[in-house]
Amino acid sequence: MTDWIDIGAINAIPQRGARCVNTPNGKIAIFRTADDQVFAMDNRCPHKGGPLSEGIVHGASVTCPLHNWVFDLSTGTAQGADEGQVRTYPVQVMDGRILIAPDVLMEVAAE
Repeated sequence: MTDWIDIGAINAIPQRGARCVNTPNGKIAIFRTADDQVFAMDNRCPHKGGPLSEGIVHGASVTCPLHNWVFDLSTGTAQGADEGQVRTYPVQVMDGRILIAPDVLMEVAAE
C-alpha cells in the first residue's frame, strides 16, 4: 500500500482514547494506547452497535460502552466468553502523524 492518507496528529488523540474518521459507509475508530500504539477498526460493536470509540481503551483492547464486550484492537476479535469480530484496518504513525491507506477508505465506501 502506498500513498497513505494523513488523518491527523497522534497527539490529537489522548493516550487510551479514540477519535473517528467519517467515511461514506460509516465511521472508523482510531485508537491510541497508553504506549502510543495506534489501531483502527469499525466504530460499531457487532453485539448491539455500540460506539467503540466511546469505550475504555486498556492495554491493546477496547471495551464497548454499552454491554462491556472487549475487543482486541489488533485483530478485532471479541475476548472472553463473547463471540464476534470487528473489522480492523491498517494504520501507521510517521513523524507524529497517523496515516491510513487510501484503498481502505475506498473499500469501506464501496460496501
